[in-house]
Amino acid sequence: MFHIFYAVIWVVSWLPMKALYVLSDLIFPLIYHVAGYRKKVVRKNLINSFPEKSLKEIMKIERKFYRYFCDLMLETIRQLHAPKAEMKKRMVFENLELLTAQAKEGKSVMLMTAHYCNWEWLSIISTYLPSDFKAYPAYQQLQNKHFDKMMLDLRNRYGAVSVEKDDLVRMMLNMRKEGKKGVFGMISDQSPMARFIRFRMEFLHQDTPVFLGTEQLAKKYDYPVFYLDIQRVKRGYYRAVVEPLSLNPTTTAEHEITIAFMHRLEKDIHARPEFWLWSHNRWKHSKKAAN
Repeated sequence: MFHIFYAVIWVVSWLPMKALYVLSDLIFPLIYHVAGYRKKVVRKNLINSFPEKSLKEIMKIERKFYRYFCDLMLETIRQLHAPKAEMKKRMVFENLELLTAQAKEGKSVMLMTAHYCNWEWLSIISTYLPSDFKAYPAYQQLQNKHFDKMMLDLRNRYGAVSVEKDDLVRMMLNMRKEGKKGVFGMISDQSPMARFIRFRMEFLHQDTPVFLGTEQLAKKYDYPVFYLDIQRVKRGYYRAVVEPLSLNPTTTAEHEITIAFMHRLEKDIHARPEFWLWSHNRWKHSKKAAN
C-alpha cells in the first residue's frame, strides 16, 4: 500500500507549484465537505480558542484553515523534487546573523517554532548557514518505517540533520565534546503525553499542558533561545524572521522561556489563525477535557 501511495506522490511532486495549487483547490471540497477530515476537532478547538467570535466567524476561519491545509500538503509533497534555488526563493530567512553571531562565540542555539505556516519548508535553512553550523531539527519517529524514511529524506534533502527526540541529548553531548555547533530546531507546540506533563498555562483561553524540553536543554547547556516567526507572504512564498527569546537562559526564572514562546506563538495565531494546525487534538489532556 505504501509503495502505491509513494508512487502517486512521487509523480505529483514533479508538477510545478501552479499546477499543485489547482489540485489543492480541487481537493479542498473533498477534504472539507465530503470527508470532513477532523472537522469536529477543528471546530471544537476554534470555538474554545476564540470564545469572543460568532459561529459565522469561526466557520470562516475554519474554511480558510482547510484551504491552507490542502496547500500545505501539496507544498510538502513538492519538496521531494523542488530544486534548492526554487526553495530559497519561496522560503526567505531574516536576521540569521543573530544565530551565526552565537556560533562565533562558540555556542549552539535553540530555535523554537510551531506547527504554523509551512514548518516543513524550514529545512532549507541549512543552505543559508555556514557549513560548520548545521541545522539539527528534532523530530518524533513515525510508527510506519516507510513513511518515517520518506519524511526523513524529505527533511534532510537540503543539508539538515534530523535528530529523533530521544537521541537529542546524546547528540548534543557528542557535539559539545567534539567542539561542534549547530541550530537545534524545536517544534514546541505539541501536547505532551499525560505522564510527562510537568507544567500547565493558559493558552488561547484554555488550560494547556506544554513541553519544557527546549527550556531545560537551553538552561542546562547555556544555549541562547530564538523564536522563528513564519509569515506567509503570498501563496507559495514565506518569510521566516529570527527573534531572540532568551540570550542568557541560565539567568531566567523557571518556565520563563516556555511562557515567552507560548505568548509569542499566541500573538501569531491571533493575527492569522488559519495558518495554525487546528486539526491536532492539542487539548486532549487539559483539565477541562479530563473532567
